[in-house]
Amino acid sequence: MISAFKNGSYATRLSFFVMGFGQIARGQIAKGLFYLLLQTGFALYMIFFGGRYIAHLFSGDLGRKLSGEQWNETLQIFEKIKGDNSFLILLYGVVTLVLVALYVVVWAMNVKGSFENDRRLKQGGILPTFRDDVRALLNERFYLPLLIPPFIGLLVFTVMPLIFMVLIAFTNYDYAHTPPGKLFDWVGFANFKTMFSLSGGTSGFAIVFLRVLLWTFVWAFFATFTNYFLGLIIAMLIHKKGIKLKVLWRTLFVVAIAVPQFVTLLLMQKILDSDGILNKLLGTNILWLTDQRYFSLLPRLMIILVNIWIGVPYTLLMCSGILLNVPESYYEAARMDGASPPSIFFHITLPYMLHITTPYLITQFVGNINNFNVIWLLTGGGPVDNVYYGGGTQAQSTDLLVTWLYRLTTDQNPKYNVASVIGIVIFVISAVLSLITYNRSSAVKSEEAFQ
Repeated sequence: MISAFKNGSYATRLSFFVMGFGQIARGQIAKGLFYLLLQTGFALYMIFFGGRYIAHLFSGDLGRKLSGEQWNETLQIFEKIKGDNSFLILLYGVVTLVLVALYVVVWAMNVKGSFENDRRLKQGGILPTFRDDVRALLNERFYLPLLIPPFIGLLVFTVMPLIFMVLIAFTNYDYAHTPPGKLFDWVGFANFKTMFSLSGGTSGFAIVFLRVLLWTFVWAFFATFTNYFLGLIIAMLIHKKGIKLKVLWRTLFVVAIAVPQFVTLLLMQKILDSDGILNKLLGTNILWLTDQRYFSLLPRLMIILVNIWIGVPYTLLMCSGILLNVPESYYEAARMDGASPPSIFFHITLPYMLHITTPYLITQFVGNINNFNVIWLLTGGGPVDNVYYGGGTQAQSTDLLVTWLYRLTTDQNPKYNVASVIGIVIFVISAVLSLITYNRSSAVKSEEAFQ
C-alpha cells in the first residue's frame, strides 16, 4: 500500500480516499461505481448505526441506562422506559467489527486494482472491460462466486459467534447482570482469575476446574482408545483366514449401529438405573450411575463401558475396510523371515493402521472431549458431589468441560461469563492437541512410507 501511494498515479492516490476513483478515471465505470457504492453504504451504516456500537466497545461502556417503568403524573400511569441492552450492544459491536474488517479488505482490493491499472498502462497494455471481468468470473475465476455463500455462512455462524463468546469471557454477564433488566460490563481478566485462582479452597472454581479437566482427559483417552483397539482386534478376528460367516458378523455390527445413539443411551440409562432391569435380574441394589464412592468410580466405569458398546462397531467397520487394503506381500515377507504373529501385528499391521487412521483418532479424541450425548443422557453429569465439586460451581462428578459449560448456561442462576472461559479453554485444548499430534504423526512425517 505504501508503494501504491508513493509510485501510483493521482487516480490511485485518490482511490485511497474515494473508493473506485482509480477505476472510474480509467474508464472502468461499473467497477468504480461498485466500489463507490460500497463505500457510501458503509459510511451511512457507520454514521447511523454501527459507529455508536464500535464506540461502546472501545470506550469500555456496554450501556448505562436501565429499562424500567416511570410514573406519568399527567396520565396517572406507569410508562415503560426503553434502556440500553448490553447483549445487543456487544452483538452489534461484533457484527460491526467484522464488517469493518471486510471493508478494509475491499478497500485494499480497490487500491490494488487501481495500481495494477497503472502498471498495465505503463507497459502499453489494455485494461479489462466490465464484460471481460464478468467473463473471467464465470470462467477461470468461477471459484470466487462459488465461495462467497459458504464464506458468508462461515462469518455468520462461526466467526461472529466465536468472537462474541470470547468477548463474553471478559464481562460480568451472569444471572445478576442479565439484560434488559440489568446491564453487564467489562471486567477484564477477572473471570479467568476466578477460574484459575487456587485461593478458593476445595469449593473454589480452580480446584473443581482441574478435577473436571482431569476427568475430561481420562474419559477422552479411554473412550477413544478402547473403541479403537477393541474394534481393531475384532476386525482382525473376522478378517482372519478360516473364519466363516464373515458377512454375517459384519452385518450384526451394522445392525447394532443402525439404532440411533440417543435411543441406545436412554435405554442403557433405564437398564442401569437403581430400579432398572439389571438390578432386578441380579437381585441387587447397586447404584450403577449414582454411586459417589471413590470419586464416583462406578458411574465413570459404566460410562466408558456403555461407550464401548455404542462405539466399537464404527471402528470395526472402518478397520475392516483398511485391513482389506494392507498389501499381502508385507505379511508374506514377514512370514518368510520367521516373524511371529505378535511381531507381524506390531511391526506391520499396527503401524499401517495408525498411519491411515491418525486423523481419525485425532478427530475422535477431540470429539470425545466434547462428547455431550453420552455423559448427559446416561448420568446428566451426576451424581451430585458437593464435597469435591462444591455447590457454588454447579459442576457434578461425571461432568465433562462441555456438560459443565452447558449446565452453567442453563441452570436457574446462569454464569455465561464463566461458561465462556470454559469454552475458550476447550477450544485451545482441542486446537493445540490436534495440531501437535497430527504434525508429529507418521501421517505427516512418513507420508510416502506406505504409498
